Amino acid sequence: MIKKGRRFFLVREDLLPEAIVKTIKVKEILIRNQVSTVNKAVAKVGLSRSAFYKYKDGVFPFHQWNSSETVTLVLVLEHRSGILSKVLNTLAGTRANILTINQNIPIHGLASVTITFETTDMESDIDETTDRLKVLDGVREAYPVGHNFK
Repeated sequence: MIKKGRRFFLVREDLLPEAIVKTIKVKEILIRNQVSTVNKAVAKVGLSRSAFYKYKDGVFPFHQWNSSETVTLVLVLEHRSGILSKVLNTLAGTRANILTINQNIPIHGLASVTITFETTDMESDIDETTDRLKVLDGVREAYPVGHNFK
């Protein structure tokens, strides 16, 4: 039996209560050193200190579950020279440590690619990284499908 409080859920942001979303924003502001204190961070997002302290140990952005984790992305790429290279260079630019790359044979000019990487040293979060990949020329789709603790 799983102990209460030890289960994790992946929930879209628009379904979460405002206090939870603001708590995550405060944590991100503090991680990025945009302000020097919790007081300044909660004031910046309009959250009470008590609400922040109530939720801070139980909510995490998708990319921050663990400092040593793996993430799997699925991409659909156009079958043209250099597109996978652009994807890999973008990931390298975030300091993602790539573990596996699997590319299927292109069908109708599109190839699906699965990339698994470690996020330990990454300089951006998964959402930002996925958004960077989605705007690359030749990338039709990019989305995370897996997230594993080490």
